[in-house]
Amino acid sequence: MRIKYKEKSECFTEESLISKEPFGQFKAWFDIACKTPGIGEANAMFLATATKDGMPSVRPVLLKSFGTGGFKFYTNYGSRKAQELDGNPNAALAFFWEPLRRVVRIEGTVEKTSAIDSDEYFNSRPYYSQVGSISSRQSTVIPNREFLIEKEKKIQQEHPDIVERPKWWGGYNVTPKIIEFWQGQSDRLHDRIRFRRLKPGEIPDNHLVHEGENGWVYERLSP
Repeated sequence: MRIKYKEKSECFTEESLISKEPFGQFKAWFDIACKTPGIGEANAMFLATATKDGMPSVRPVLLKSFGTGGFKFYTNYGSRKAQELDGNPNAALAFFWEPLRRVVRIEGTVEKTSAIDSDEYFNSRPYYSQVGSISSRQSTVIPNREFLIEKEKKIQQEHPDIVERPKWWGGYNVTPKIIEFWQGQSDRLHDRIRFRRLKPGEIPDNHLVHEGENGWVYERLSP
């Protein structure tokens, strides 16, 4: 199942960085991914969480917004990922844009967004998406699919026009400490540039660590 790259990708070098801080670089890559044929949902990302004991789990979710404050997604606060984040607020994200041979990996801490933020996003969703959010108590065991269908019908009857956001549904924001950009190459000498916040008391090696902007540094990793 090894896929042979048909042509060499343009090298991703320190000199070719579009931004010396990771959010600007992410936006540049994300905008390209959104316009690239073959990438249906450029905002699809894998979210990895772990229990207090360190047992990991991962699942795809959708990025809904991003900026210098972090990366936002929304979900049911009773779901497995939410329960794990309650006990261990550390998480990782990964975007894989296969036609571009690009990956972005993000590691950081997570906290719930405000009720106002969650209300604004929930109210912007299509009616049937709102109904679906209320119909499903995510990650709970149910008898069959018909159970969900009947519940959905009942909610539509009770709320034919307006659906209010339930308190057990809302947003999370991932505040990154590390953001890595990976560009695949035909010769397998892939390019990896990692942005990170300096650790307290850390004195960077000026030869290997480059000073970025807004408190970030960046460095090249072996593939």
